[in-house]
Amino acid sequence: MADVRPFHGLRYAEPLDAVVAPPYDVLSDDRLAWYRLRSPHSVVHLTRPGDDYRGAARLLADWQASGVLVREPEPGMYVHRTEFEGRDRLDLVAVLRLVPYAERVVLPHELTHRGPKEDRLALLRATGTCLEPLWFLAEGLRRLLEAAPAGRDQVFVHEGERHTLRRIADPAWLEAVGRHLASQPVLIADGHHRYETTLAYTQEVGGGPDAAARFTLALLTDLSDPGLVVLPTHRLLRAGVAVTGGQPVGSLRETLAALRGRVAAGTYREGRFQVLPLEGDLAAMELHRQVIDNIMGRRSAEELLAYTRDPEEAVRWVDAGDGVAAFFLDAPDLAAVLKVAREGTTMPQKTTYFYPKPPSGMVFHQLDPDRAP
Repeated sequence: MADVRPFHGLRYAEPLDAVVAPPYDVLSDDRLAWYRLRSPHSVVHLTRPGDDYRGAARLLADWQASGVLVREPEPGMYVHRTEFEGRDRLDLVAVLRLVPYAERVVLPHELTHRGPKEDRLALLRATGTCLEPLWFLAEGLRRLLEAAPAGRDQVFVHEGERHTLRRIADPAWLEAVGRHLASQPVLIADGHHRYETTLAYTQEVGGGPDAAARFTLALLTDLSDPGLVVLPTHRLLRAGVAVTGGQPVGSLRETLAALRGRVAAGTYREGRFQVLPLEGDLAAMELHRQVIDNIMGRRSAEELLAYTRDPEEAVRWVDAGDGVAAFFLDAPDLAAVLKVAREGTTMPQKTTYFYPKPPSGMVFHQLDPDRAP
């Protein structure tokens, strides 16, 4: 099953507060500009270089040569704690062996599109480095993270959250973590595009079976972690026919309340709200299979759908004529997501949105084909 190992992390020598940033794909242009100005060493200079991929590679090399980034002398794993909104979440940062989905060791759960893969592959080819962790879910991991040996905690604040990063090189603990994860597959929480891209890259560069290039930077969270928050993503249909047969409700608030704990979706069209009961285990998947796919016909989701996590925004879009209907979903049940993934079924894009996102820049992994992780 999952092959998770310690690695020689490449890390900032300076405090992390001013250099970490949100993942590349959740940064608006305004926020990106702010992060670029915040520090000449901000990770966004590497993760969001526009189309100047070679420039990012030169910058990465310059930072290593000048000591901005340093490579750990011995392999280790990291325990990462995020404290937010009265909760806390524990993650493991390590490296994970890249294997094709067909081996059923790494389980995807969402469809991907071509564009983001091409951009990330170009950046990988230029830098040869995992600049952001892929996010995975496993079972029974938190107890091991809570029992991690003491060490020097690196504390930083990011986006209003308090983060603690602790590097651990204790052989017994590392072996226990690796053994536990070797008994199970892992589910991709966030990073389907980047997993597929990194797998393609490692097949290009080759290397021995235990070369660093055969492993991706991974952040792993317990499926049952009380701080693991998953948010729904709502849909806007840009064109199509009206949906009928739902249960009328009076407001957006009533619609969202009626979805809780049910396999159902809400709709809004021409000033009216409805709740549509759905058959199956996972509302997002059944909404597409039973409703949206029939409306789209041969047209693609990219052509006809837009997405938002703000249900009020979806209503405004429809009222403004930017779409003909909005569809609302409750947060997905993670047990159902894991069940569907284990069955080999791929769900629609943006079925899940895990929160808060782990910051980029805590540690990097160099995909070297000539040495071990």
